[in-house]
Amino acid sequence: MAKGYLGLGSNMGDKKEYLDQAVEQINQHPSITVTKVSSYYETDPVGYTDQDVFLNVVVEIDTDLPPYELLSYCNEIEEILQRKRLIRWGPRTIDVDVLLYEDYTSNDEKLTVPHPRMWERAFVMIPLYEIAKDITNNGEHIEEIIKNLCKEGIRKVDYGG
Repeated sequence: MAKGYLGLGSNMGDKKEYLDQAVEQINQHPSITVTKVSSYYETDPVGYTDQDVFLNVVVEIDTDLPPYELLSYCNEIEEILQRKRLIRWGPRTIDVDVLLYEDYTSNDEKLTVPHPRMWERAFVMIPLYEIAKDITNNGEHIEEIIKNLCKEGIRKVDYGG
């Protein structure tokens, strides 16, 4: 079993419902077990800013799927939840990204792991740190990485559940 981390985001419709459905879909795969889910974080959009705020979570998984099969399944979930890719970094019902996969690295056009720019994005790093406090990047501990990030525009959301 490989340990992986997936970043999920939504900024259309019932965002929490889309995230919850995506987590459910992930956990329904026979070769994936969701082991942890972060709190929900509301975040301002990055890149294309003329859109609604996002709701994000990070999910820790154990999986027997190889990295490209995991990516393919993440894309299937996006299709099931009717993601449309109309504008780069634009509005979406769901985004399911492979952030990390064990010690695997790839700089392929189809799959880049660790996920590009994740180390610069509070909306990924803060929920990741919540569920995985021992992550490092090039010898730098996640806690140090977070200290240097702009945390403006990210807010933890409590749904009282």
